[in-house]
Amino acid sequence: MTCDAPKQPEPLRVLVITEDDPLYVIRFFESFFPALPDSLTIVGVTVSNAFHEPMHATARRMFRFYGPIDFVRLCARFAVAKLTRRSIGKLARASGIPVLETTSVNDEAYLQQVRQLDPDVIISVAAPEIFKAPLLALPRLGCINIHSGRLPAYRGMMPTFWQLLAGESCATVTVHEMVEQLDMGRTLGTLEFPIHEHDRLDRVINGTKSAGAGLMLEVLDQLRNNATTPRELDLSEAAYHSFPQPEDVRAFRRRGHRML
Repeated sequence: MTCDAPKQPEPLRVLVITEDDPLYVIRFFESFFPALPDSLTIVGVTVSNAFHEPMHATARRMFRFYGPIDFVRLCARFAVAKLTRRSIGKLARASGIPVLETTSVNDEAYLQQVRQLDPDVIISVAAPEIFKAPLLALPRLGCINIHSGRLPAYRGMMPTFWQLLAGESCATVTVHEMVEQLDMGRTLGTLEFPIHEHDRLDRVINGTKSAGAGLMLEVLDQLRNNATTPRELDLSEAAYHSFPQPEDVRAFRRRGHRML
């Protein structure tokens, strides 16, 4: 008598929602797409506009954040990325992954597309729009997000910046369950990325994006095998951070850190 081999789980069906960022968020996907195992099937990628605001408003926000010299340097990088057509959508198509267009991930027309794709899980990678209850409820295993900060202490925007400003020795990358309240779901996995005494925001953002791809792959594998160990947040540490103001940037520089 022979024993049948244990039946392997079906490939996990994953939908990705992210933002159009050819400088930093793309680093995640440059590591993520080439490393995809056969046990994962990416059924689609949606790339939304960053900040959901006009380009001139984003430019004003970045000018106040980076200052004139670094803003010009950043614009030069952005121009090169655009001229070379570097984009997350292009990476997805090159990997044979369909790109789903929408003006809002909460629109009923988009939700209907998602229902037809029938993903097991939706992952948010710097998604610029808050997921409302109907979208959160669609996938069988829920929605998960990757956040470049320790939760719940660094909820909100630009967690890498705030960890550098606070003098943390490491930036904590967190994959967590998504709930209606922003950055408040149970954690599924973390990693620590070392911060130097005098560091560059640019280096830490790039490093956490690349390292985060591996963490996300680990969590997705655990989800597929029903092997996750969710941890509740310690709400005594909860804090929310908004986009940094010029005075925050001045304090950041006084610590000996640089932007680029």
